[in-house]
Parts: sequence; structure tokens; C-alpha cells
Amino acid sequence: MWIHRWGVVWLGMAAAAAFAQVKVEVVASGIENPWAVAFLPSGRFLVTERVGRMRLIEPDGHVGEPIGGLPAVTVGGQGGLLDVAVDTAFETNRTVYFCYSEPAADGKANGTALARAQLSRDRTRLEDVQVIFSQQPKVASRNHFGCRIVERRDGTLMLTLGDRFSRKEDAQKLDSDLGKIVRLNKDGGIPADNPFVGQAGSLPEIWSYGHRNGQGAALAPDGRLWMTEHGPQGGDEINIALPGKNYGWPVITYGENYGGGPIGEGITTREGMEQPVHYWVPSIAPSGMAFLTSDRYKGWKGNLFVGSLKFGFLDRIELRNDKVVAEHRLLEDRKARVRDVRQGPDGLLYVLTDGARGELLRLRP
Repeated sequence: MWIHRWGVVWLGMAAAAAFAQVKVEVVASGIENPWAVAFLPSGRFLVTERVGRMRLIEPDGHVGEPIGGLPAVTVGGQGGLLDVAVDTAFETNRTVYFCYSEPAADGKANGTALARAQLSRDRTRLEDVQVIFSQQPKVASRNHFGCRIVERRDGTLMLTLGDRFSRKEDAQKLDSDLGKIVRLNKDGGIPADNPFVGQAGSLPEIWSYGHRNGQGAALAPDGRLWMTEHGPQGGDEINIALPGKNYGWPVITYGENYGGGPIGEGITTREGMEQPVHYWVPSIAPSGMAFLTSDRYKGWKGNLFVGSLKFGFLDRIELRNDKVVAEHRLLEDRKARVRDVRQGPDGLLYVLTDGARGELLRLRP
């Protein structure tokens, strides 16, 4: 703990020098609780609002009317319209993927769902909407949906799934989607080389398990999936999500119950359970994440960027051999919750701030 606190002091001293390297431009504003941004051709942006809307933002910052054709979305608490991703072949197939909190037929429970659709040629509607994955079981909860989408280089889709807060023990159960990362084909089918395919009592879509609430995910330059997840009171984590691995929640954690007291046995290690690459105490409430692969910022190539909802900063993380060697806080002066961060086609970093009048920001060298 002493080492961690020393690190926080050091980060504060370094933040001003790190921030001096970038100029913040407001691309668009007045976006209601934005959750995710994706990039379209010709400099346009696709942005989700958690309240259940998807909008197109023009290069000049004009925020369009809500895009039509979305399915029913349960809005409340942490639920709503969440991540959005654009297919790598979008220019030919106009395909987008989005995840959201899907209502159950009884109207009481809900769960994370992943859908695919085509954006209409006039960019006003979603067409041929297909739900390709629905988390099971559905739960009467407003929390822990996870819901980050990543397309792997092999064309499969990764999706983070939360434990729904009230069902944390399910994160250790292989017959439940709660507290997992799943891997799917783009039509919703199951890749034959998923780690639990053919294993009795296990869902074949599961890639890794023992997760709490992953709200950030990104491919590293070497193609591995990295993710952030919220701890309880303390114990937020960065993990490298490897096939078939158990990341320990709720058996091991560096956090504690809200209000204090241990979770379970109060242990941080157990054989057969993975240790995080990094953890934060106190919690920063990590959100979106991105690796910088461009040369646009001097000395930053290969850094990992993670948003903080709790403290309102963008964390620039230096890595060496899969270890965190330094952190630098950016954007603290804006005093805004950072919800998402992405590298754009131009090699620049784009950031979404979460609020009633959220902003899409561009960081220029």
C-alpha cells in the first residue's frame, strides 16, 4: 500500500509535464451520457448515448438526430445503450455491432445483448438488426453489464460481461454467462477453438471467467486482449484475457466490501487464479481503454490509455514486459468523467466525457 501511495504522489508531480504535450480540442458537445465512439469513413463518428440513442457526428462537430431502428433497450442505473463497434469491412458491408441492456419478456429482468446491423446508406437508420448474443441468465439488476466489444484479427468478436452485482458467485460458474468474456463469430456462432467447446457443463461461448465488470477492452499490438474491470471498494484491475483462464472474482480481490470488510475469505491469491497486470487502490473506476500504435505523440507509442470515471482523468500508462512502470494523469483540469478513449484512423486519441452534456474530445500533439 505504501508503494502505491508513493506512486500516486509521483503521478501528480508528473501530470503537468505529460499534459503539456497535448492540446485538447472539443469535436462535439451536448451529448447525453455518451458511452462509446466508433469511427466511420470521411471523418464521421458514431456515438452511443446510454439513455438509448445512437447518433452520427459530422467532422465539423454537428450532432445528428437519433438513428432509427434500435431494438428495445432497458435504461436505468448502469444499463442502456452501451458500446458500439464498426466492422473492419464497413466500407463494403456497412455493418456495425452494438451492445445494450436487453429487457426480458416479463419486463422485470434484463441482460447484456450484442446485436449486428447495417447502417443505412443515408446514415439515418439501422437495418437488418439481428441480436447475435443474449447473456443468460437474465437478472433483475441495474448494474454490472460489462459490454465492451472488440473485433480480433481473426474476425471473431470478444464481449465483456458483468456479474450483474447481485450474482457475483456466478462469475466462477461455467454454466452461466455472468462475469465472463465471450468469443463469438460475427453471426453469433461459436468458434470451434473456444476453450470450453465440448466440455460438459460449460457454455461454449466462454473465453475467460472470474470477471466482475469489464468496461474497457482493447487489442494490444501483439493481438492479445487486454481489459479493465471495476473492483468493489478498491481493487480495480487491468488483465490480459487469455483463453480458459480464471481471473478470480469473487474468490480473490484487492478490494473489499462497500463500507469495509473482506469479500469472502479476504484473500488476494489462490492457485489456478490469475493475478492482474495492475490494480488500483483506491478505485479509479476504469472505463474505456486503448493502445496507442501511432507515432503522432512523441514518446507515447505503445502506451496504454485508460479512462477514470471516479476521478475524471485519462491515465497514460507506460508498460514494459507486460508490467506497468509509470502512470501519468491527463485531462484532470476538465473535471469530467472519462468514459471512452479510442485511437482514430488519423492516429490521434479521442475521448468521451460522461455527463448530461458530454463531450467528444480530440487530443492533438
